[in-house]
Amino acid sequence: MRSNLSFLQNHAAPKKRWFIAAIWVICLLYVLFQGGKTSIMLFSMMNILVVYLFISGIYGVRRARGTRTFSANEEQMKMLHAGEQIHVKLSVHIPGFLPLPYVIIRETLKRHNGDAWVFEDSLIPSFRGNGLLDYHTPSLERGRYHFTEAECVTEDIFGLTEHRGKINVQGEFTVLPRSVFIPYWQLHAKNSQLSGPESVVTRSRRETTQINGVRDYVYGDRISRIHWSATAKTGTWKSKQFEHESTPRTILVLDASSAHYVSPSQFELAVSTTASLIDYAIRERMNIGLCALGNKRTFFPPTEHLADQKRMLHFLVDIDADGYGKLADRLEESANVFPSSSYIVLISPLANEQIMSVMRWAGKRQLSPSHIHIQSSIASPNSVKWQTYLLSHGIRSYKVASLEELPSAMAMGGVHYG
Repeated sequence: MRSNLSFLQNHAAPKKRWFIAAIWVICLLYVLFQGGKTSIMLFSMMNILVVYLFISGIYGVRRARGTRTFSANEEQMKMLHAGEQIHVKLSVHIPGFLPLPYVIIRETLKRHNGDAWVFEDSLIPSFRGNGLLDYHTPSLERGRYHFTEAECVTEDIFGLTEHRGKINVQGEFTVLPRSVFIPYWQLHAKNSQLSGPESVVTRSRRETTQINGVRDYVYGDRISRIHWSATAKTGTWKSKQFEHESTPRTILVLDASSAHYVSPSQFELAVSTTASLIDYAIRERMNIGLCALGNKRTFFPPTEHLADQKRMLHFLVDIDADGYGKLADRLEESANVFPSSSYIVLISPLANEQIMSVMRWAGKRQLSPSHIHIQSSIASPNSVKWQTYLLSHGIRSYKVASLEELPSAMAMGGVHYG
C-alpha cells in the first residue's frame, strides 16, 4: 500500500510542475498581448511564487541535517538485552528562512536478518527550522541493528509542490540474547561418572578452607556451610563460599541444528540458556568455552579472560538454527580441539539415541558430559523418564522448559526433580 502511494505521489509532482509552468506562460502571454496594470501585477505575483517554490526546493529539506541520541548512555547501549526498548530522539535542523507548514520524518530500523521497522511522524519546525522526532522502539529481539537514512517530506505553504530530502544519521547497536541470573551452578559440586566399560572419573574443582564470600543458601547445603552471622544480620539463609584450588575447563556445546527444534522460541530458549551460563562464568571467573554446531562449526577454547568470554556472548547475537547432521559426527570432526578432562555441557532439545552417542563419544575422549534438555512449550511426557535414564548412567541432566526455570535447574545439579 505504501509503495503504491509513493508511486502516485512521484507521478503527481511532475503534473503540478507542468501546471505551474502553464500558468506562468498564460500570465506572460496576458502581459504581452493585453498589457495593463492588472496583467503586470498577476505576472509579478506569479514570478514571486515561482521564486519561492524554487528557493524552497533548493534550500529546504534537501539540506536538512540531524543528530540522533539515545536515552541510554554508551555503556548501557553495549549491554542491551532482548526484550528491552530504546528511547530514540532525532533532532532535525532545516536551514533557510522560508516557512514550512509541516515536515514528515520517516526512518527505518533494520535487523541483521532483514526485518525492518518504519517510524514515521510529522512535526512543525520552529522559526529557526528546528524539530524533534521522539519515539520508543518496540521490544527488540537479539540481533544487530542499524538505522538507514531518514527521509524528510514537506510541501510549500500553498500545497503546490512536494519536497524530499535525506538525513544521513546512521546508527548501529547490538542486542544481546535474553539471560537470567543464576545464583549457583552445581555442575562442579560432585564428580561425574559414566557407567559401563567406558566409565571415567573426571576431575572436579575442589574447595579450599579459605572463605571467598557469602552467597544465598541453596537447598542441599551442609549445615557446616551456613554462615550464621550473615544469616542473623540479613534474616535470610546464607552459606559460605570457599575459594577453589583450580578452575575446571567447561565447554558449552550448543545444538544449532534446524531439524531438532520445533519452533523458533525453543531455539531462542537454547541461546538464552547458553548466554546465561556464560554470564555465570564471567561472574564466577570460570574457565569456559563454547562450541556451536550450526551450519559452520564455531569453537571458542576455554578461557578465563573477560574479553574472550564477551566475544562468545556477541557471537550468540546473530546465530541461527541452520545446522545439520548427527551431533556425534559433527563433534568427532573436531575432536582434537576439546581438551581432555574437561566438562562438556550439551544444550539440545533432543532426548534420544543421538544424545547417548554424544555421551559415549565424550567418555572415550576422557570428557565429563552433561545434558541440558531444552523443552518446547508443551513438555514431553517422556522428559522425566529421560532424566532418570541419564542419571542411571551417571550423567547429569537438566530439564529447562522456560528461562525462568533455569536458575533452579542449575542449582539442583541435574538431580531428578519431577
